[in-house]
Amino acid sequence: MAAQRRNFMQSPHQSWTDDLPLCQMCGVGTAPNCAYGSDGKGTQSHPNEDGHLRFRGEDGCFLYGVFNGYDGSRVASFASQCLTAELLLGQLNSSHTDNDVRRILTQAFDVVEKSYFETIDDALAEKAHLSNYLLPHNENVSFHQLSPQSQKVQERLKELEQEVSGGATAVVALILNNKLYIANVGTNRVLLCKSSSDGQNQVLQIGRPHSTDNEDELQRLAALGLDSARIRQAAQISGQSSTRRLGDYPVKFNYNEIDLLSAAKTRPVVAEPEIHGSLSLDGVTGFLLLMSEGLINALESAHGPEQANQEIVAMVAAELAQQTSLEAVAQSVVERVKRLHHDVYVSGRQRATYCSRHEDMTLLIRTLNYPLADAALTPTQGGRIYPVSVPYSNSQSTSKTSVTLSLVMPSQSTLTNGTNTASTLEEGTPTPGQSPTATLQSTNTQTQSSSSSSGDGSLFRQRGSQAAQPDETGRVPPYVDFTQFYRLWGGDHSDSQSAQGGLGPQ
Repeated sequence: MAAQRRNFMQSPHQSWTDDLPLCQMCGVGTAPNCAYGSDGKGTQSHPNEDGHLRFRGEDGCFLYGVFNGYDGSRVASFASQCLTAELLLGQLNSSHTDNDVRRILTQAFDVVEKSYFETIDDALAEKAHLSNYLLPHNENVSFHQLSPQSQKVQERLKELEQEVSGGATAVVALILNNKLYIANVGTNRVLLCKSSSDGQNQVLQIGRPHSTDNEDELQRLAALGLDSARIRQAAQISGQSSTRRLGDYPVKFNYNEIDLLSAAKTRPVVAEPEIHGSLSLDGVTGFLLLMSEGLINALESAHGPEQANQEIVAMVAAELAQQTSLEAVAQSVVERVKRLHHDVYVSGRQRATYCSRHEDMTLLIRTLNYPLADAALTPTQGGRIYPVSVPYSNSQSTSKTSVTLSLVMPSQSTLTNGTNTASTLEEGTPTPGQSPTATLQSTNTQTQSSSSSSGDGSLFRQRGSQAAQPDETGRVPPYVDFTQFYRLWGGDHSDSQSAQGGLGPQ
């Protein structure tokens, strides 16, 4: 088995799960990392290191995951393949209890971690051999002063060090018997948005990130003999904010050589998942979001962390009301976050200093009986477009946030999970001049500050449901009023206007 795993790592086109069907009720959007120059132009620093999975198993079983890789994509890629093989090749069935599912999920992560380290056994052995081959030399001797043979050995050692150093954080969602289970390792995020018939939309953040500011994680590390205050102040462990992660051999096996971790009684950074669930999805209408740390950080860097969950849910709801495929929805939301991040940087505003770069971004959306826009309708053919507002406030309140969502709804029929169904809009549905509103309440499974506000912030302009009709001259009335523009232009260019006969519509 170890040989098979090593072969898999050496053959990026090989997959253990090629025969498993992809889930058609979800969409994935991605964007690579980007660093901005002084001119606002962005460049990619390294290949995309994120990964994801979205498979449909037997017995009504669905598996989704987002993996945030670092120092290479090897661990994220391996984990997405191996974790699927450990969960969807007969290990789960409808007869399993909640405890069974939690046990199988925990075991799967343990197998993935151990299996990955098996794949780098050869690299570790070669690294140890070459390290012993090199004679100790004066640290003041530069690389170019070494013999050609020693230079080759040094270069190979750097390659091997990079090969065994990568890691990844992971969040996995499992749906079995129409119940939701979440397994989290690290700093990605899961949101569940549930809509009710009376227009109430509840957003639930499932779990908290395993990071250096998580009180539970700091207590766990303190119990191992580490200085939790020092870890909180450092904010990172070997370059990453996560306290749980997959892979990362140097941190897992050489932690006693890392100053921040050297006092630990046992391995402090672990791959054990935190399991949430089950949550029943019976009768639930809404959507599930799995987001990589890069996407979360980009949005929070641009607009602050207070309303990040509400903003991303509003963006998804808006795109679901316009797009006709979930892939387009997810990609549009990622592109919007990327654009917001860039615009804040080039604006030079207060938060611009936080937006000089962003990491790889991944968003996975799984709908739960939630309607998509009707591809047959355009806004001027009866498809209704209403604004989506995301009020923002720095004021702190308790545990819920009220946000006005005015959603784009098809006026005749909807597309639900790939099936055309008749519209259920009631007679009281507002006309295009009356934007319907829904209250979105945000509730976290852990304590989280939030805020409420009323205010503007529409993302879309409202238009009528009918196509604009031409007047007697054959012209269509403009959407934008240019009266002020013409008045100012006329005041500054009165002489040229006199000579040319004036400006403005004739």
